[in-house]
Amino acid sequence: MKCPHCPTATLVITERSGIEIDYCPQCRGVWLDRGELDKLLERAQNEYEPAHGNGSLARSPAGRKRRSSWLNELFD
Repeated sequence: MKCPHCPTATLVITERSGIEIDYCPQCRGVWLDRGELDKLLERAQNEYEPAHGNGSLARSPAGRKRRSSWLNELFD
């Protein structure tokens, strides 16, 4: 399939965490098939619910909240 933004580039298909992602290596655009955005949103909601009910987050040295993201797994 051709990239909608770059007519000469062909999309690359990769699977991460059970979700098929189409991306353009030229413009780095990402496209999802029907239902894949819902899967990503569901995963994000489940990840950000406190695991132990205390809601504590690790702090970075600058004092900002820091949390590992499921997007790191998808786009590493």
